Amino acid sequence: MKIEALLTEKHINLNLGSSSKDEVIDTLIAMLAGHDKVRDLKQLAEDVRKREREMSTGIGKNIGLPHAKTSAVTEPVLALATLSNEVDFESIDNQPVKIVFLLATPETMLAEHLKLLGRITRLAGRDDVRRKIIDAATPGEVLALFHEEEKDLPQI
Repeated sequence: MKIEALLTEKHINLNLGSSSKDEVIDTLIAMLAGHDKVRDLKQLAEDVRKREREMSTGIGKNIGLPHAKTSAVTEPVLALATLSNEVDFESIDNQPVKIVFLLATPETMLAEHLKLLGRITRLAGRDDVRRKIIDAATPGEVLALFHEEEKDLPQI
């Protein structure tokens, strides 16, 4: 399992015009509606919001990473958005976010959940990768970027 395998063009939204953290998260969750690995969208939303209340998922470097371990999915799912306006995500570095990933994994996949969070953080934490994600003109460019960046990395 790799990031590029979890994303599809349908689950990437470039230049999203949301103005708040809640709007961004709502949009990312809505993007997963109808996903064949999501069995309960309402439960997914509740679990992501619960995790967000525990601690903000603004991980720094203009990245938000809302996530949850949840019974609402049968396998890991991922959505990604770039934002047309920076949004306050209560990030650990006090910087607004420009890129947001939403990750949900089954409750039984703790190791995979942590590895996916780590891989997203490592890749998107690089200045060059972040710039390419923000500058991408199409979802296909984002998928190609992750394909290239992960080609020599092991499966999770």
